Amino acid sequence: MFSKVVNGVKVYAPTSREALIEYAIKYQKILVAVNAEKILHASDKSRDIINRNLGYPDGIGAVWALKKRGVKDVVKIPGCELWLDIIKQNYKSKTFYLIGGKQEVLDQTVLNLKTEYPGIKILNYRNGYIKTEDEELALTKDITAYKPDVVFVAAGSPKQEILMEKLHQKHKATYQGLGGSFDVYTGRVVRASKWWVENNLEWAFRLLKEPSRIKRQIHLIRFYILLQFNAY
Repeated sequence: MFSKVVNGVKVYAPTSREALIEYAIKYQKILVAVNAEKILHASDKSRDIINRNLGYPDGIGAVWALKKRGVKDVVKIPGCELWLDIIKQNYKSKTFYLIGGKQEVLDQTVLNLKTEYPGIKILNYRNGYIKTEDEELALTKDITAYKPDVVFVAAGSPKQEILMEKLHQKHKATYQGLGGSFDVYTGRVVRASKWWVENNLEWAFRLLKEPSRIKRQIHLIRFYILLQFNAY
């Protein structure tokens, strides 16, 4: 799997979700979602985190950037779908560990997964409120004791990426940062319908639902214009 660099950010260009998942599982990678905002506002620290790991095109902006670099067959892979695809393809053979979110959301997530994927091996899970070094140490010990094949961390960027790298140093596995995916999965946050998603207009749906996001969405337009003028 090859990658392109946009504004110093290395973005991998998978031709399919299956290819991305197979690569991440085989090489025990840390999966990091990349979108226009992360590319546009990249700092030395955020670039380093993404570039050390497997940054995949989570948003349409990242797809635009890859196509501008000459990649023809790249696909957009929303992180809120990718983690479920990983489970769907591997729940009969791999083990899982979940981190993040409020306790009630996490409990519902685990219950839903066990219902939807009978026999899934969720070795353990804990909420995302890790406030002290002792709590982080306890989590690290738990991960190294259970030795899961796949670890999902829903804590928001860059917190989740920093935590995943620390855990990865102690226990090699496939890790994915999920942001608010547990909230989407349990229905606490309503995602755009299939039409919006397939037409790459999910950002517009979210803007209609939350007009206050206009300040963030303007960056997508700015990013597109910069790409057209080869500013990246």
